[in-house]
Amino acid sequence: MGGNGSFASGINNPYNKYEEVGFVGGIKVLKGTQGLHKLPEESRTSNAYIRMKDNQFYEMRFYDNNHKLKIEIAYHPEPKLTGNHDKKVLHIHEYENGNFKSRTTRLMTSEEIKKYKKYFKGVKL
Repeated sequence: MGGNGSFASGINNPYNKYEEVGFVGGIKVLKGTQGLHKLPEESRTSNAYIRMKDNQFYEMRFYDNNHKLKIEIAYHPEPKLTGNHDKKVLHIHEYENGNFKSRTTRLMTSEEIKKYKKYFKGVKL
């Protein structure tokens, strides 16, 4: 599947493990194992993955041709955008060269929601 492993300073860091639990709109739905609660930061086998939470869309990640994270669509509270810590909102995180420290966060446009809505299982639009 994907992984966060690396070979840093001559030490192998293990890849995180994921379990495939289904498909939504043709995209693999992954569940982390060993206490892992996020999707992979890189992918060698797919250009996108979905994560569900309580049988509802939670997030989806898209990867570029170099296997690095490019875009993450999420449905959870994003207080930086709404000022509300409880209200779930569809939004996008755009990553620069897969760098987690260099990302922009914004609300989804109506065109983007229409384009990706087939993946938003359980989300009331």
